[in-house]
Amino acid sequence: MGKKSEFDVEKGPHRPSSSPSPRHHKHRYPSPIRMPPPTSHDQWFPWLMPMIFLVNIAAFIYTMYVNNCPSREGNNCVFSSLIGRFSFEPFKTNPMLGPSSTTLQQLGGLERKLVVDDKESWRLVSCIWLHAGALHLATNMLSLLVVAISLEQEFGFLKIGVLYVLSGIGGSLMSTLSTSGHASISVGASGALFGLLGAMLSELISNWTIYANKCRALTILVIVVVFNMAIGMALPRVDNSAHFGGLIAGFLLGFVLLVRPQYGYVSRRYIPAGYDLKRKKSKYKLYQYFLWIVALLLLLAGFAIGFAEVFNGQKII
Repeated sequence: MGKKSEFDVEKGPHRPSSSPSPRHHKHRYPSPIRMPPPTSHDQWFPWLMPMIFLVNIAAFIYTMYVNNCPSREGNNCVFSSLIGRFSFEPFKTNPMLGPSSTTLQQLGGLERKLVVDDKESWRLVSCIWLHAGALHLATNMLSLLVVAISLEQEFGFLKIGVLYVLSGIGGSLMSTLSTSGHASISVGASGALFGLLGAMLSELISNWTIYANKCRALTILVIVVVFNMAIGMALPRVDNSAHFGGLIAGFLLGFVLLVRPQYGYVSRRYIPAGYDLKRKKSKYKLYQYFLWIVALLLLLAGFAIGFAEVFNGQKII
């Protein structure tokens, strides 16, 4: 369209040739050294979080098989005529469409007495994979698909897997420390999921300088976290201490595991020979190193104190 300009952005200004045969002349200007920019890595293929999703589904099916409500309640079980052995406990026993508390305890549900007095510390991990009912499971798995898969695509299965499990354990520790004397069973992946939300928040803070619309993103994240905490406080039979513990653990882990290189950093493998390395940017900013060290120390201290308090039979509430 229109007349072509004599100045080409890529080739530079047009220089008329003095020779009628320009094909005999080559460009005499040396091409500049091009340093490849630090392109973002290809996204990871998410396989671990979908695997965790399937494990949770399978664990719930197995829980209902072991529960075998009709053997105790007969036709009083919910949907007994449709799914038989896998039917749910009566609503008066479990309104979340799930097994009895006895079954959850048998399969690894978290109970303070069993962890503290009987030293069954494995329950701090096993309870993460159990759910109190179909409604509980559906809520958590929806959150897992929405939040965790995108994080695994961005940071890889190893970091997000460690983050998920340690946040879940952090939630279990907080639940055990804040449980009163009466017997109660705590199960669910909520602590781990709140840990992922906390990690998203700390990841945004740690990598603040490379984000656009950072204030908007921070506001949205805070609203999501507060909203989910408020729902937990409003609903009955929800272990909010596990949510809070998982959130704190995930928030600290995010500073340690999800830190990104600063904008403009170039890896040595992309730097051509002869380039002045004094002009090369450091991989991380000073404040990122500071947050990494502080978060790691707080995380180690928190887990050490938490385990010590649990196995000494102490509680914080």
